[in-house]
Amino acid sequence: MTTSHHTPLRMGILGCANIAKQFARDVADSPLVSIEAVSSRDFNKAQQFAQSFDVARAHGSYEALLADTALDAVYIPLPNSLHAEWAIRAMQAGKHVLCEKPLALNLVEVTRMFEVARQHGVMLLESYPYWFQPQTRDLLACLHREKIGEVRSMQACFGFTLGNPDTNIRMKPDLGGGALLDAGSYPISLIRLVMGCAPERVLAHANWAATGVDISLMATLFYADGRRAQMSCAMDTANHRRATIVGSHGTVETEYLNHTSDSHTHALGYLPSQLRVRQGTANSIPFEDVHSASGSGFRLAAEAFATVVRDGDMAAIERTAAASHDIAATLDAIKASAKTGQVVHLSR
Repeated sequence: MTTSHHTPLRMGILGCANIAKQFARDVADSPLVSIEAVSSRDFNKAQQFAQSFDVARAHGSYEALLADTALDAVYIPLPNSLHAEWAIRAMQAGKHVLCEKPLALNLVEVTRMFEVARQHGVMLLESYPYWFQPQTRDLLACLHREKIGEVRSMQACFGFTLGNPDTNIRMKPDLGGGALLDAGSYPISLIRLVMGCAPERVLAHANWAATGVDISLMATLFYADGRRAQMSCAMDTANHRRATIVGSHGTVETEYLNHTSDSHTHALGYLPSQLRVRQGTANSIPFEDVHSASGSGFRLAAEAFATVVRDGDMAAIERTAAASHDIAATLDAIKASAKTGQVVHLSR
């Protein structure tokens, strides 16, 4: 199912979580995407959502939304443990799927999801909003050999203070909670973007909450060609999100934010995201700021998805599928290493 160059992608939202509300709010004015329907297991909740965000149709079950023949695609903002099941069911119903990160709980689920996508001729895209930021395009441009040389190592982190820990789904192992999947998937996805492949092996250490989830974690990633990367994630720290990429003759630093603004007074609290590059090996060389266009990562992701669907750009989808595969394999290995304290080689 594709759309014409003049018709917006008709999208439904599977669930009414807070992130779904943020997505609907930011995508509302897009000329490329039209949110046509929303679903919840509670029909009243779906109706309230539809009224709040001017969505045409409300469905009282996820199944009803998947049966809606007027939809081209669905956005899945459900808990991590439900991603694979409902993405597969949506694709079996002929819908393209834009799914929140992490794509699934493990590599087995991710592999199955892409198998189903190919079997049914639909597109599946894992949504890391920062991936679609103009800043990320500019970041990749900074990594060219003539700017910082060969990338030798990098560090990436993301952490925050978890609100309402007694009830928050991030503290529930059966729902795919924990710092690694929720926060750690971000630095791992950036490391994959920069390094271009999965590591050969990993070594990780975690602190564990009483519920059994990892509350914080650090890992070192070792690559077959000798490069290394380090990541950290946490749900018990002040908010921080940053990466440093070190080349043979240059350095790049970035915040890689999901949502960006040109000022510090954005109505939704979006902030400018730092990207700066030092071309040279001496500490006396100043960093140069790189200024990028800004915007909501939700809208940018939805519009990028609409464009690849419209154009039938399977090559772009397969590139992101390869990245999602490597991210899932890396997260699996890090989880296993954190539990044992031993080096773990990746499954392929």
